[in-house]
Amino acid sequence: MAGTLALAAGATALAVGLGGQDLALDRTAAIRWMPRRAVHVLLCGVLIGAVLPGALVLGGQPASLALVVRNSAGLMGLVALGAAWCGGPYAWLPPFASLSLALVVPPAPDPATQVLTWMLLPPGTTAGTWTALVLAVAGTAVYAVGGPRR
Repeated sequence: MAGTLALAAGATALAVGLGGQDLALDRTAAIRWMPRRAVHVLLCGVLIGAVLPGALVLGGQPASLALVVRNSAGLMGLVALGAAWCGGPYAWLPPFASLSLALVVPPAPDPATQVLTWMLLPPGTTAGTWTALVLAVAGTAVYAVGGPRR
């Protein structure tokens, strides 16, 4: 639980960096922005996914690498979707809302509840893994193609 909260805090902190500076500047770039945006999202996911296991190991707690990878990928997908739909300053809203919802929904074995609480499911859970994967791919693709909302 503490690891999930730390990953969500890291994702919301990095969300501000997904906002573009200037639309005219984006249009005049010599290199297309689509690969840059995709790499930006992926590097942010790697950053929050790399910091947490190191902090947990130094603190003497075991770190589940599968959980960290799954949650950091899904959270960065949510952040990228937030940047595309809400803009850079509000890109933190979808991961915050998703974590808040996951914390108040009681656990249940039905698929809809598992999709809503994907961050809190144990590693290797099919619903949690697929939800994070879909969020990561969809969020990165939407943000890479469309960029942040203006």
